Amino acid sequence: MKAIIFDLDGTLVDSAPDIVGAGNALLADEGAAPIPFAVARGFIGAGADVFVRRMMAAAGMAEDAARQARLHAAFLDRYEGAVGATVLYPGVLGALDALAAGGWRIGICTNKPERPTAALLRHFGLGPRFAAVIGGDTLSVRKPDPAPLAAAIAALGGLPSVFVGDSETDSETARRAGVPLALYTEGYRKTPLGALHHDAAFSDFAELPEIAARLLG
Repeated sequence: MKAIIFDLDGTLVDSAPDIVGAGNALLADEGAAPIPFAVARGFIGAGADVFVRRMMAAAGMAEDAARQARLHAAFLDRYEGAVGATVLYPGVLGALDALAAGGWRIGICTNKPERPTAALLRHFGLGPRFAAVIGGDTLSVRKPDPAPLAAAIAALGGLPSVFVGDSETDSETARRAGVPLALYTEGYRKTPLGALHHDAAFSDFAELPEIAARLLG
């Protein structure tokens, strides 16, 4: 058997409209102007607290640890139910079905906190498809630290594994963990593809089962 582990935001789902919307609603509560979507979308991927800190900085708010903690908690409350504008990327369900039929064990390793991750998986009915889910607050560290990916692999039985992600964070995580990376090119990546560590790249999820099998030989 083999295992395949997915990032979530920007890899399986396009959740940026909901995440940015929740962040801008938070700023509105503070009397701050909204951050343009194209800008705020680039703040996603390093964890909810980093997203909130970047939104605050872009809004011109002074650094304040107490305010940061308060807004982070308020953001998580909004974030958990922010699924209305989130969509699965084309071909995701077909790829998951094909991988499951091929005997792959499937997991998630995301920097999205556990509560909103669980809410999103429930929203799409995806929970039963994943034998392991590691969120951004499951451990005391998160990606690009390799420990969450290692935890996901261990939860799937320590099988030979492929990681599937879309971002600079995912690239660094895979590199540090020594796990082959299939990079989804249609996600939230900001760096040119050629400048990122990856073992394969794809834009169509129909290609993924063959790519994953090839990466593990």
